[in-house]
Amino acid sequence: MSYVDSYVVPVPTARVKEYRALARKAGKVWMEHGALAYVECLADDVQPGKTTSFPRAVKLKPDETVVFAWIVFKSRKERDRINKLAMSDPRMTGMDPKTLPLDGRRMFWGGFKPIVQLGS
Repeated sequence: MSYVDSYVVPVPTARVKEYRALARKAGKVWMEHGALAYVECLADDVQPGKTTSFPRAVKLKPDETVVFAWIVFKSRKERDRINKLAMSDPRMTGMDPKTLPLDGRRMFWGGFKPIVQLGS
């Protein structure tokens, strides 16, 4: 089995292209440091729910969309090692949260241990 980090973040619709460029850069960094897979997905069929949903979870504004992403690692130990390396990589440091194409204050994330894993 593997280990998965996942996150959900609101992105201004007008800045999706900029976010995609940042995601590609981040994905390369994580993969170079040993991640097994790196996936970022843009909301396509995501409706606001009555109680909870992706839009509600991030308090989505009318001019925003939701990104759901995950990174696969061999184990939690590898996740911890790789995340430390990636977050200290010069390509990922020195970014000003005020100019990023996302709202990190409404981002949520966590690590998950799979209980069912089919396919590759």
